[in-house]
Amino acid sequence: MSMTPSHMLPVPQQVEDNSLGHFLYGLMSAFPLFFVPVLLSLWFNLIQKNINPESVLGSHLRWQRTSIIGLCPFFIAGYWISPLWLSLPMYLMGVTWFSYRIFKGWISLNDGLAV
Repeated sequence: MSMTPSHMLPVPQQVEDNSLGHFLYGLMSAFPLFFVPVLLSLWFNLIQKNINPESVLGSHLRWQRTSIIGLCPFFIAGYWISPLWLSLPMYLMGVTWFSYRIFKGWISLNDGLAV
């Protein structure tokens, strides 16, 4: 029976619970429902105080906040541009960009990667 030196023993990895991130991405993906789930997701995101900002989940919470806040200029511009043929592309660009951010973030979280 051989003895392994203590510096060669495997170090247990601390597993982070990312279920909150998955829940918030799920709420964000339901944005066609009058953006109520997105606002609820933003509220849940903002009240999280005990999550380390340098962790994987912390990076995703920051990614989600910037995604939701970044969607606002598209919608404000679409609202204030008067011809419909100009405002619809603004809405479409905003929805496409927001969908990309949800998809990229959720896939990264599922893979355990920070964004």
